[in-house]
Amino acid sequence: MAAGPGATTDTGPAAGAGEEEGEYVKPFTPEKAKEIVMSLHQPAIFCNMVFDWPARHWTAKHLSEVLHGKQIRFRMGMKSTDTGRTTVPQFETTCGYVEATIEEFLAWNCDHSGISGPFRDYDHSEFWAYADYKYFVRLFEDKTDIFQDVIWSDFGFPGRNGRESTLWIGSLGAHTPCHLDSYGCNLVFQVQGRKRWHLFPPEDTRFLYPTRIPYEESSVFSKVSVVNPDLKRFPQFQKARRHVVTLSPGQVLFVPRHWWHYVECIDPVTVSINSWIELEEDHQARVEEAITRMLVCALKSAEDPHNTRAWLNPTEVEETSHEVNCRYLNGAISAFFDHSRTSKVVETQELKTNGEDMKKNELNVHHLMEVEQTGSQNLPLETVKQEAAGPFGPDLLPVLPSSEKPPSERGGIFENDDKDCVGKGGEHFGKLHCTKRQRRMSKSENATVGQIASNHATAHCQTFISTDDVLDCVVNPQVTKIVAQLLIQGRSL
Repeated sequence: MAAGPGATTDTGPAAGAGEEEGEYVKPFTPEKAKEIVMSLHQPAIFCNMVFDWPARHWTAKHLSEVLHGKQIRFRMGMKSTDTGRTTVPQFETTCGYVEATIEEFLAWNCDHSGISGPFRDYDHSEFWAYADYKYFVRLFEDKTDIFQDVIWSDFGFPGRNGRESTLWIGSLGAHTPCHLDSYGCNLVFQVQGRKRWHLFPPEDTRFLYPTRIPYEESSVFSKVSVVNPDLKRFPQFQKARRHVVTLSPGQVLFVPRHWWHYVECIDPVTVSINSWIELEEDHQARVEEAITRMLVCALKSAEDPHNTRAWLNPTEVEETSHEVNCRYLNGAISAFFDHSRTSKVVETQELKTNGEDMKKNELNVHHLMEVEQTGSQNLPLETVKQEAAGPFGPDLLPVLPSSEKPPSERGGIFENDDKDCVGKGGEHFGKLHCTKRQRRMSKSENATVGQIASNHATAHCQTFISTDDVLDCVVNPQVTKIVAQLLIQGRSL
């Protein structure tokens, strides 16, 4: 049974779960759940795994009481409409920011007339608000007992709880731009409201037109507005295999390593909790990220040393000097070898083999061009069927490719009107029931092209190569992977 677009599932314990002496039994033991997480290569939804978690009741209203008076940062973005859709991604650097309490957020979200306070400059009919990537250790720094309300140990990770989690609170229309995470895999627990996920497999990366501008450590963004793509500018995006699923309260979404995702809130108030699970591949990925950081900071700082806000996300508060970045790279490589010696996972012979494969495949430009021309989306039907079989059933739903067009092409992103809000008791009524990333406005690509064009009026815009164009090639994930392997290989000889 596939979890397709708009799919909802009864996530109460009675749906697919057994009973033993009057107590509900979870469909997967922690050991089995971890086996699934560590071996599955496609997104899937776990059902009936969190019905006894105290965090199940963490509505925005409840959190406003727990965090009474505490100000957090909300990202403010423009809502999309039928007449005002844009084909440009709304990166975090293009957003405004507001420091407010959750109480003030709920008041703005429900009382749309003459609102005062921190949200006064943002008309609710035009803007959405998102408190995203809020790390528990900072949010609940004086209430650490609350960490125990999140029980990731049920998924086979002993001792893992809220301490390793982040919180997300958003209004209707709030979203994260399409990106992939460089590290780990992801478990996402939907607490309140629903979110629609658009996912793309890592094999389709070339069709997503990856970019590292705006720069954020561990995030690779797509240049494409996946809900309203500009196919004239990004024609290869048509080859990307979109997987769309609606995540409902009580469900946990598993996002495998390097799967692209665009996530939008489709209810008036949404609350989610997630945790990134570390993987063995992360040790090399940190070397790749260090290389990326060094190159991006060097080139962009040289281009405009006094305007880092145009290309650097606000949460990247660390110094970006070349000296600091060199130390960061050396630290990443040292950590890689420390881990290798300890775990005995990576051996010289394996690195040598990787180097030979790299020469045969990844450094062969003609091969890469052929792959792009043929594409990887045309998998044999039998392969798709085999992937869909796996360990799936009523308590583990596969997220399969979608044949439908994105919501914007179907005639509207938002499903609810503005009358839905949160009741006094925290209930959500309507039609249906650390900071890692916080960004400001950036038009670096257009601004750079415009500035050069004004100085060189005779140049053709089609032939101009900007710093960002160079970076998109130099720090392409495929390239940084090769560079990291060469560095590691050189140090191991």
